[in-house]
Amino acid sequence: MSAPTSNPISGDRSAVAGVRFDTPAPGPDAPGFDTLEAWQLNPKVALRPEPFGALLYHFGTRKLSFLKNLTVVGIVKSLADHDSAEAALLAAGVTPAQRPLYLQALTALADSGMIVARAA
Repeated sequence: MSAPTSNPISGDRSAVAGVRFDTPAPGPDAPGFDTLEAWQLNPKVALRPEPFGALLYHFGTRKLSFLKNLTVVGIVKSLADHDSAEAALLAAGVTPAQRPLYLQALTALADSGMIVARAA
């Protein structure tokens, strides 16, 4: 078994279970996620660190998600500490080339209600 890495998993696997990184990233008008908004982990969601990344459990929907990328875990944990998702991505050191992958993961988390927009 290999040690976890902060790099996105290669191939058709993703940083969030059920999200494929080999599909086009959502455009700027993608519903449910705006990088200029302030975001946070949904208060109804528990994040449990794991050797591979983390588990997210939504107590309202009873949905379980796997974060398979340590950078995504760090971004999700830090969302509440930043004025926007954009600031969290920059603080995590996400490069322009990596950006579509992380936007896709965050969009999937927003669409599933694991992260929610924070009131201003």
